[in-house]
Amino acid sequence: QVQLVESGGGSVQAGGSLRLSCAASGYTVRTYCMGWFRQAPGKEREGVASINSIGSTTYADSVKGRFTISRDNAKNTLALQMNSLKPEDTAMYYCARDRSWRCTGLVAAVFPYWGQGTQVTVSS
Repeated sequence: QVQLVESGGGSVQAGGSLRLSCAASGYTVRTYCMGWFRQAPGKEREGVASINSIGSTTYADSVKGRFTISRDNAKNTLALQMNSLKPEDTAMYYCARDRSWRCTGLVAAVFPYWGQGTQVTVSS
């Protein structure tokens, strides 16, 4: 059974950093495309970053140069390092897994497995 559990969210001032973690069970993270998504109140869920099984990464334009997605195969976890945070980064952040090793895009509809989310709040 695939399970994804996020942690590491919290409240931070603009310019600060947070590191999100996603613990996976029921499979090995290096075998599939994994992604981070976020959803702010009243907005659609949007893709933030993804990483495929060979380590290739993709980022939304809004987070390029500030966020870094990574995978720890030994711990079977996915991480999102978030630096230079802005108030517009405030959202619930979700970890997700695709059906394939390759990532076809930062589109929520193609990811069938999701965690419960962790809240990130950035104050100005």
